[in-house]
Amino acid sequence: MTGSAAHPPRGGPTPTALPTDMLTHVELTWVKKKIEHWIRFGREAHEQILDRRRRVVSFRPGAIFAFVRWASNDFGTIVSRIDIVRAVGAGEPCQTLPFVRPGGDILLRLDGWPKVERVLKVIDGIEALDIDPAEIAPEHWRHIHNRLTAGHEPRAYSRTQHSAWLLRRETGK
Repeated sequence: MTGSAAHPPRGGPTPTALPTDMLTHVELTWVKKKIEHWIRFGREAHEQILDRRRRVVSFRPGAIFAFVRWASNDFGTIVSRIDIVRAVGAGEPCQTLPFVRPGGDILLRLDGWPKVERVLKVIDGIEALDIDPAEIAPEHWRHIHNRLTAGHEPRAYSRTQHSAWLLRRETGK
């Protein structure tokens, strides 16, 4: 049965991005030991709770966030993935990504638990420097993606590299 304005479809609210909506929306689901989608880092601009297992978090254009997806069935893990994404502005080109509307600029995309775990450790290392992972140079996420995809160890992010990135960002170069 389809819904109308007077009678919305059953099953609860469906999040939609309005044409005037400038935010990037990420649908998160948590069904313990079955489907676990979460944000590892990023500054959320808005949160909408859909029900006890689902919510939608939203990010402003330019915000960088890490989206982790894990799922299992009776036989074990079937999906283990991490995406580090830059939220895009209206009309900006973007790549599609499941559960992310309208999509984003994917800086890192890895799957398989060993690689996901490695990225989570890299994030922990950045936080150990007292640096917000959402604030580091976007090209460093691409570097990590490329190195891990090739089976190599990525270079560690440093305070010096971060200072250079902040100066470059400040001057617009």
